[in-house]
Amino acid sequence: MLYGTKGSGSAIVEIAMAWCGQHCRLVHASSWEPESAREQLKQVNPLMQIPTLQTPSGQVLTESAAILMHLGLRFPASGLLSQDDDQRDQILRGLVFIAANCYSQITIIDFPERFTTSEAPAAREAIKQGAMQRLHLHWEMFADQFPGRPWLSGERPGALDAMAVIVSKWSGTRPHLEQHRPAFFALLKRIEALPEVAAVFAKHWP
Repeated sequence: MLYGTKGSGSAIVEIAMAWCGQHCRLVHASSWEPESAREQLKQVNPLMQIPTLQTPSGQVLTESAAILMHLGLRFPASGLLSQDDDQRDQILRGLVFIAANCYSQITIIDFPERFTTSEAPAAREAIKQGAMQRLHLHWEMFADQFPGRPWLSGERPGALDAMAVIVSKWSGTRPHLEQHRPAFFALLKRIEALPEVAAVFAKHWP
């Protein structure tokens, strides 16, 4: 059971599940949609963050990077995590890099009021703009450190490709990368064109 909504990080897990050949029931839920299954989400994840995945055994998994690691270990034939030790180490590093340095900035950009005691609109806007600058800088660093060879996950697309192609959709990252890291931007477009990824994009960004 996967809790999520359109245009959100739940798309990351949907791509990964497709590559694993697995299906799950989707529950429309988010903290910002009153008409969604908010209370049900809150019961399994008090932070009300999505994606949240509940396994058939009832185990609750949160954090996109952790869910991808779980799926890669549970379904090794999927290629989400490389069988090569060195490559797998870099995939794990990349997943944590995006979660800690890119994904985290999105929350600040979307909810700047959570990160200041000031109620002044100018103060909140300054926080938002500062976070966006850091977000774009961090993506530049990622692009420099994680070139696709030929994919971010190695010889075949995997967990790092799924996370990068979705998180880079937000907060003006793609236009920034197209201008400042065109080769990496082209790689993201190649990932986006993969059949399983294209199907998820068509649903989340019709």
